[in-house]
Amino acid sequence: MVDKVIATPAALELIAFLKTKHGPGLMFHQSGGCCDNSAANCYLLGEITMGAGDVLLGEIGGCAFYIGKAQYDYWKHTQLIIDVVDGSGGDFSLETPEGKGFLTRSRVFTAEELQALQGLKQTD
Repeated sequence: MVDKVIATPAALELIAFLKTKHGPGLMFHQSGGCCDNSAANCYLLGEITMGAGDVLLGEIGGCAFYIGKAQYDYWKHTQLIIDVVDGSGGDFSLETPEGKGFLTRSRVFTAEELQALQGLKQTD
């Protein structure tokens, strides 16, 4: 199976730390910009409401990862790779006080991966 979103070991380590600090109920959302920027933001589960304008890409570190539909339409041909950098993440993201930020990298799916994904039920 092809994952639409994955996390680096550094991101998984930070997610594990955030779970010990805030509890196991975390989630991610990547929007298209504005006040919460276009980074992957980590929230307490239920802190923001998902709706018809959001697509569930998968899970990282046991946490659901959503993306805004407009962003998904733009990035659906790529695998999102969530990494960590020193510095500030999103203004509302749980890792910001730790002096870290989740960073979204990507790579284009291969032809074989795209074909496999077309066989999956679309989430949008």
